[in-house]
Amino acid sequence: MNRKIDLRVGVLSLAFVVTGMLAAPAPGYSQTTGMERRENRRQDRQGARDTRQTGREVGREAKHACRDAGGNPVECRQEKRAVKQGARQNARDMKRND
Repeated sequence: MNRKIDLRVGVLSLAFVVTGMLAAPAPGYSQTTGMERRENRRQDRQGARDTRQTGREVGREAKHACRDAGGNPVECRQEKRAVKQGARQNARDMKRND
């Protein structure tokens, strides 16, 4: 008699486990159009950041080159500002075009 009860409890437990596994949602990632748009915006922002960072580096180099050539500090500063502003504009254009 105990064997029958043990067998029934075992089968019932197994049935609950199998049912639970079937009823549980499968892990996964849904690719919706909204998710794709967000990912595109992230990439656009990262590209714009990279462009601005490159502009900062080029501006520093231009200022140092101007100073090493014996240029006026005011002119060197204006040159750096112009380079950085050009990079900012390029970053804005990148974000608008995509």
